[in-house]
Amino acid sequence: MVTWQLTIDANDPARLVRFWAPMLGYEVQPPPDGFDSWIDWYRSKGVPEEELAGDPEDLIDRIHDPTGRGPNIWFQIVPEQKSVKNRFHLDLYPTRRDPSLTLDQRRDLVEAKVGEAVAAGATIGRRSEGPSSYAVLMHDPEGNEFCIA
Repeated sequence: MVTWQLTIDANDPARLVRFWAPMLGYEVQPPPDGFDSWIDWYRSKGVPEEELAGDPEDLIDRIHDPTGRGPNIWFQIVPEQKSVKNRFHLDLYPTRRDPSLTLDQRRDLVEAKVGEAVAAGATIGRRSEGPSSYAVLMHDPEGNEFCIA
């Protein structure tokens, strides 16, 4: 069996943790068994102390699905800024569970999630609508693309 996590490059992992955890219904991932904090775990792996300096709240970098259904997500700190379009992205579906929704109902649900994302620091890219679909391309606080449909 293969296990996996999604790793996303980030300049400010804590900022993306604070954005994505509520967007996905995730929580900050607790440290591995035997460690009181992720800082302790990183120290055990030999990460230099200067990389662990600062407010511990700013050193959070992992989220997980509390139900265990979704993958763990690690926001890996990198020095370079995002410079090109993502090769893949997340799609959030507040409307997919109910195929009986009208287009107006879908639009309302999508726009409610868009409002939540904007309030948390996202920006709107563009909206698109088809005969029975409605979607909004968004950018997270570091510019990573995602869709709400």
